[in-house]
Amino acid sequence: MPIATVNPANGETLKTYEAMGEEEIERRLQLAEATFRTYRTTSFAERGRLLDRAAELLDDIQQDIARVMTTEMGKPVKQARAEAAKCAKAMRWYAEHAESLLADEEPAEYDVKDSGASRALVRYRPLGPVLAVMPWNFPLWQVVRFAAPALMAGNVGLLKHASNVPQTALFLEDLFHQAGFPEGCFQTLLVGSGAIDDILRDERVKAATLTGSEPAGRAVASTAGNMVKKTVLELGGSDPYIVMPSADIDRAAEIAVTARVQNNGQSCIAAKRFIVHTDVYDRFAERFVEGMKALKVGDPLEEDTEVGPLSSEQGRADLEELVDDARRSGASVLCGGQRPDGPGWYYPPTVIADVTREMRIHREETFGPVATLYRADGLDEAVLIANDSPFGLSSNVWTRDEAEVDRFVRDLEAGGVYVNGMTASHPAFPFGGVKRSGYGRELSGHGIREFCNITTVWHGA
Repeated sequence: MPIATVNPANGETLKTYEAMGEEEIERRLQLAEATFRTYRTTSFAERGRLLDRAAELLDDIQQDIARVMTTEMGKPVKQARAEAAKCAKAMRWYAEHAESLLADEEPAEYDVKDSGASRALVRYRPLGPVLAVMPWNFPLWQVVRFAAPALMAGNVGLLKHASNVPQTALFLEDLFHQAGFPEGCFQTLLVGSGAIDDILRDERVKAATLTGSEPAGRAVASTAGNMVKKTVLELGGSDPYIVMPSADIDRAAEIAVTARVQNNGQSCIAAKRFIVHTDVYDRFAERFVEGMKALKVGDPLEEDTEVGPLSSEQGRADLEELVDDARRSGASVLCGGQRPDGPGWYYPPTVIADVTREMRIHREETFGPVATLYRADGLDEAVLIANDSPFGLSSNVWTRDEAEVDRFVRDLEAGGVYVNGMTASHPAFPFGGVKRSGYGRELSGHGIREFCNITTVWHGA
């Protein structure tokens, strides 16, 4: 895949870039290693000052970088601005909280004495250069939610971004440089996916994080495992959105539309499978379909656009295959389901009902504005349908019954359970999944500690 900006709204190639050669990659690896030796000794106050400055710079040019993101991968520009603002918020959060999150921990006095020590503690130390393999769908946020905690922990970052968002990738390197971080703290590697294996095998790279597809995650995990290096993986998702009779059905249907089509439906944590109790199924389905039909699809640079194009021609073709397979197998298409005429890789908001386990769309992730509807006779069946997926990233449940909430929290196989609302990431809460959605956690204290050497310090009596 060429490293290029291709506008998904019209298919026009705007900029192309040459991949870095071996000499440039080597120079950057050397720089990362050298920078880490000194940067790891900086104070939390100094790191926080630099990260706060990066947040200020990002706020100042929010509109400009939003237009770049929209042009590169097609998200509505209003959502792109919100993404930039979210990144600045996360930077400030980690600048404020990193020191307390990584403070020395002292075991209970009894355990210290029982170990024969006069004193003992646990200290969090940085690992070194960390390779981040990041996707195009949230081209700023996915990187910042790694970079902010990693830099505050004293690590340095090497970014291999998706090949269709090179301008965003280069912007991120420049942002941290302009904020005053030492050269080598955060570097973008303009390379194709074929270069990842050799970079990850390099002894100077101490760990890796990947957000992306399951095949990409398997490849990185395999190489890292062979080299005995720590990895964090956030892969696909096919999140359930469960609606029970006690819920506010109108509100649940309204939020369901946003939960499905956020980022043009190209989000791992977007709700994709809507599992509705049979007693309220018809009412929910009617309102949900109405809401999906009412969305404005169009030029993502226009302020009132709600759904833009998919990021690539191949992405649209993959989505069409899932919809067509379901249709041929007996599913009902309640709205959408046909690509529009004209330029750009657009696909209409689509709702599919009467889905069965044999259909591909039941088990594969729909990365676009396509929703599947299921009937459930009760809570037990809703849980069975929700868990009948290879993925387990997040989940959404709508109910006013606290006993039902407790059951869902206990039984749903997911890294998050969002009650009477839609899944959204926040720097204070851990984020990640189970099953084929990956392992490890980003954000919160859990995320910042993923790439730390958790060190026991023991003093003899």
